[in-house]
Amino acid sequence: MTSTSPSLSSDATRLVTPAMLVLWLVLATVPLWISRVGLYPYLGIEILIWSLYALAFNLVLGTAGLPSFGHGAYFGIGAYAFGLCQFNVAANLWVCLVAAFAVAGLAGALVALFISHRRGIYYAFMTIAFGQIFWTLAIKSHGITGGEDGLLKIARLPADFGVVTFDLADNVAFYYFVLVVFALAVVAMWRLTHSPYGRVVAAIKQSETRAAHLGYHVWLYKASIFTLSAAISGLAGGLFAMAQLAAFPDVMSLHQSGYVVMMTLVGGGLVSFWGPVVGVFVFLIARDVIGALTNAWMLYFGLLFIAIVLFRPEGIAGAVTAAFQKHSLIRRQGNSAMRLLFGAERWR
Repeated sequence: MTSTSPSLSSDATRLVTPAMLVLWLVLATVPLWISRVGLYPYLGIEILIWSLYALAFNLVLGTAGLPSFGHGAYFGIGAYAFGLCQFNVAANLWVCLVAAFAVAGLAGALVALFISHRRGIYYAFMTIAFGQIFWTLAIKSHGITGGEDGLLKIARLPADFGVVTFDLADNVAFYYFVLVVFALAVVAMWRLTHSPYGRVVAAIKQSETRAAHLGYHVWLYKASIFTLSAAISGLAGGLFAMAQLAAFPDVMSLHQSGYVVMMTLVGGGLVSFWGPVVGVFVFLIARDVIGALTNAWMLYFGLLFIAIVLFRPEGIAGAVTAAFQKHSLIRRQGNSAMRLLFGAERWR
């Protein structure tokens, strides 16, 4: 296990940490400069939505240590639920987002009933199998999902707060709305992972047998964290449907599910809460910057992924944290040596 610095320990007890404030401040300035550096404004929306999705996925992979390789299904279910709710239930933003969260969570709970008694490679294979089932249903259910064409003409519904209403049709307005949702979700997931519940889930990651001997209901904890992860992934999917103005079955496919795994591992989600955000940023920037030069951009990102897995399995965030801790240790050792030296000089 990695050591935890005192500052990180104190951050774990906070509702909002300095890192969150810095991140939100930086993200709030994105619409002001993103076009000036040669990137398109919509990229900021993608980064926020995929970061929310990756953080939700990391509740399963990083916090609980459960290898889920079919998580794109819940992202897609959330997108379809948002659109179908808008068309058939109520054209209300809050109702549709709740539907995206709830329906994806319900699908996750259904899958969790069947897979939570498994672990390791068998758990991973079953997540793939269920993901492929949902993907096939989305393609074949033409009357409901639109089949391969997808669910089209999804509108960006206005954010109605009763006393004031915000139109989200503009990309900048929608970006700030997604930023607020992202910020609230980050606070909720941070508190969850650092709560007694989160510590039990982390203990199950270390040893299911030991956690069971301590009296914890391992199956229930595994099922609940998977369900919660699926629900938040669905919320991200609902936002994605608003961003794309459509819902497509492609986001539920196996290779799309693989993207969020790569983002999380490259960023360092196994050892850092913020790892998935780092991975999303690197992935999407590589896609746009390298993709502008060659269609084989995925080759270069794949090589980066291989290099990180081989030489820095803790990912980018883990490597940066390790370097910072090493620097702090060297500085403390240097200060101790200087105190000993000056203490010896004083007594001469």
